[in-house]
Amino acid sequence: MGVLSTLFRGLVRGADRMSEFTSKRGSNTHHKSRGTRMAGRRLSSGKFVPIPAMIPEFVVPNLEGFKLKPYVSYRAPRGTEPPLTAQSVFDEAVAPQIRNDFKEGKFSRDQLEKYGREPTQEGKLFKLYPKNYVR
Repeated sequence: MGVLSTLFRGLVRGADRMSEFTSKRGSNTHHKSRGTRMAGRRLSSGKFVPIPAMIPEFVVPNLEGFKLKPYVSYRAPRGTEPPLTAQSVFDEAVAPQIRNDFKEGKFSRDQLEKYGREPTQEGKLFKLYPKNYVR
């Protein structure tokens, strides 16, 4: 959308629709920080009763003595490694095992499960059928 069409829309619809959406503009249950509702119920008497199951629990590891910083500068040089692909993972993890077994005479096409091949997809959360492959 162009700048002129945005300005025109703001003039026609009203400037209040174009302003920033803050927590004061949302409903009483809207919290801008997390976009969540209240972690409990308000009774008819007006009293708020917190429900422990609705309260988010943040599990944070102890980072004492951790040397890395949580910020990466935009001036940092780009990584030199190529992007990770299925072929590169196979070449690094499985291919050396297959080469060693082939040299030693232990390689058999009937025992590919030893290298991580799964003959069936039973019990898997996401089953890999040809229709699921990226085309």
